Amino acid sequence: MKKTIALLAALAGLVVGGCSIKSIKTSGYRNVTTDVFESQIKSENVQILDVRTKKEFDEGHLAEAKQIDIKNEDFMKTAKTVLDKSKTIAVYCRSGKRSADAAKQLSDAGYKVINMKGGILKWESEKKPIVK
Repeated sequence: MKKTIALLAALAGLVVGGCSIKSIKTSGYRNVTTDVFESQIKSENVQILDVRTKKEFDEGHLAEAKQIDIKNEDFMKTAKTVLDKSKTIAVYCRSGKRSADAAKQLSDAGYKVINMKGGILKWESEKKPIVK
């Protein structure tokens, strides 16, 4: 009986602990911390996508990021012509809301996607590099 209770407690700990992992799978894409995002974008198999407006992009963005405004009605059409489906898309915006929308659309279209939680605001608050 004690072994069963101990086993159940251990399993419960794994389930609860699993919720605090640094990335969370959400509807076909993963929300990741800025640290995980930063490590992932160093790979040659990852494309960086900024889904903010051109004006926001010009004010500062991640190096080598492509810019496609999620608010543009041709967002997916443009994405399909610009992005390589064989590579992971690392998407971000200002705070993480627009990029989550973009991540869902892209993952629904068959792309492998990670979304940076907190967006460029979080990135900058952690003194990570941007291009101006």
